[in-house]
Amino acid sequence: MALKTFKPYTKSTRGTVVIDRSKLWKGAPYKPLTKGQNFTGGRNNNGRITSRHIGGGSKHKYRIVDFYRKKKNVEGTVERIEYDPNRTAYIALINYLDKEKSYIICPHGLKVGDKILSGKEVEIKVGNALMLKDIPPGTSIHNVELIPGNGAKLARSAGSSVSLSGYDGEYAILKLSSGEMRKVSSSCQATIGVVSNSDQKNIKIGKAGRNRWRGKRPQTRGVAMNPVDHPHGGGEGKTSGGRSPVSPWGQSAKGLKTRKPKRSDKFIIMRRKKRNK
Repeated sequence: MALKTFKPYTKSTRGTVVIDRSKLWKGAPYKPLTKGQNFTGGRNNNGRITSRHIGGGSKHKYRIVDFYRKKKNVEGTVERIEYDPNRTAYIALINYLDKEKSYIICPHGLKVGDKILSGKEVEIKVGNALMLKDIPPGTSIHNVELIPGNGAKLARSAGSSVSLSGYDGEYAILKLSSGEMRKVSSSCQATIGVVSNSDQKNIKIGKAGRNRWRGKRPQTRGVAMNPVDHPHGGGEGKTSGGRSPVSPWGQSAKGLKTRKPKRSDKFIIMRRKKRNK
């Protein structure tokens, strides 16, 4: 998909860059595979805000995506490729030989009319899903399970993929896009290819209103508040807080490690790349 720019008739259109979706399906989603959503506005069951800067936004139905690839050894045909407002990747509606339909995350290069398959001894082809032990090293994959049969968890967003580096006994060694290397059971399932819509990272919002359409509310800087509201607040004139940057609750914003030990830590061979300060 190509990027789309606009003539600078207004200040917002001058900087707006969006993705040209003219080649995607333009109708409504397949209704049996949709359900309604509840929007909380960032509030919990007591009505208190627990996630700030959330609220409003356009209403849309949730598309039920098959992250399990349940139809084993049943050939499916790509009926259409759609935009999904709930995720950055595109989704593909698959029509199987037994007349059942399902949505999957659409990989880059998959076209309307293409055939896909999941199961054992399946061809190494974009869109096909099979176990990690049946995939040759060096292949780019996405929709990777962490626990066999538990559904895809890794590499589901636009343009993302995982590289299969090799095998270590009953485990497959994966290199994630973050730079992390980890072991995953070779009985886990993955899909061949890279997730579609890699141009997502080049979008420029252009105006504040488009963020409101997406359910994002404005965020006030801490230095613009009073000391009672934020540790950066107060001071004579425009000050930058007078202390190391922290969250409203005092947690350091300069790389304090907050990750708690997990049972899966033993499977991580190399941690992800550190950010440049």
